[in-house]
Amino acid sequence: MTIQPEYTEHFVPVADGRIYARDYAGQEPAFVLMHGFPDNLRIYDDLIPHLVEAGRRVVAFDFLGFGASDKPAAAPYSFAQQMGDFEAVIAALGLESVVPVGHDSSGPTAINYALAHSDRVASLVILNSIYDDAFPVVWPELVELFATKGLRALAIAIAQTPEQFGWLLGWQQTQFRDALPEDQRAKFSEVMGPVIANNFLQSPSAGPAFATLAAHFHAELARNTARLPELAALEMPVKVIWGSFDPYIGEAAGRDRASHFRNASFRALPAGHWLQSDMPEELAHEMLA
Repeated sequence: MTIQPEYTEHFVPVADGRIYARDYAGQEPAFVLMHGFPDNLRIYDDLIPHLVEAGRRVVAFDFLGFGASDKPAAAPYSFAQQMGDFEAVIAALGLESVVPVGHDSSGPTAINYALAHSDRVASLVILNSIYDDAFPVVWPELVELFATKGLRALAIAIAQTPEQFGWLLGWQQTQFRDALPEDQRAKFSEVMGPVIANNFLQSPSAGPAFATLAAHFHAELARNTARLPELAALEMPVKVIWGSFDPYIGEAAGRDRASHFRNASFRALPAGHWLQSDMPEELAHEMLA
C-alpha cells in the first residue's frame, strides 16, 4: 500500500450537503483530481504521492453522493450539480489557478469548467473519460442499463436487490479487469475492485447518485457534442493521457478527444481505464512534463 503524504481535510458546504476534500500542500497551480461514476477520490491514492513529491499542490474530493461526501438520497444529482461541487471546492480552498483533472464521468466538469473559466485554468488534463457522443463508443453495460429510459424499471429492481446488484457490479468489474495485462490484474482486484464495490455496497450508498446521474448520461453527451466547436478556442495546454487497454473508451476515443483542442498533446499508456492506479508513476511523469 502506498504511503499517503500529509493532507488537510475539508468539508465544503453545498446546497444539499457537504463535500469531502483533501488538500496536499505544494506549489500552484494545483491539480484538482476528479473521480467518475463508480468510484471516489481513493482511485488517486497511488498517483498523489508522485505529484506531491514533485512539489505540487494537489486537491482531491468526492462529489456529493460519493465516497466520504454526504449522500442525501433525494438530492438533485446532475452534471450541473457536479460542476457546482467543483466550483465550491475551488472557492473554499482559495485556489486561484488550477489544473482540472477529469476521469470517467467527470470529463464534462473538467472541460466545461475550462470553457467557462479559461482565465483560471493553467492547463487541462483529460484521462479516460466521457464528454460527447460524436465519436462512436460502446459504453459499459452497467451505465447503459441505468442510462436507458426503457430499462429504468429493470435497473431500479436490480439496484434494490443486493444480491443481484452485487453480481452485476462483479461482472462489470471483470470486463475491465480481464482487458488488463496479466501483471496489472492482481492490483485491480486488490485495490480498484474494492473501491468500486464499497462505494455502492456500504451504507449509505453511492447508488442513488449513480442512478440519477446515469439517467442524465445521454442528454449530457448530446449537450457536449453541440459544444465541441468551442473547444478549439481554448488556448491553455491540454494533456490527453489515455489507458490503451480500456475495453470501452479506447485509445481511438482519446485521440479523437485530443483532436478537438488547439494545444493538445496525446499520450497512450499500456494501462486500463483506471490508469492512475495501473501506472501511477508513469502518469505522474506525463502530467508533470
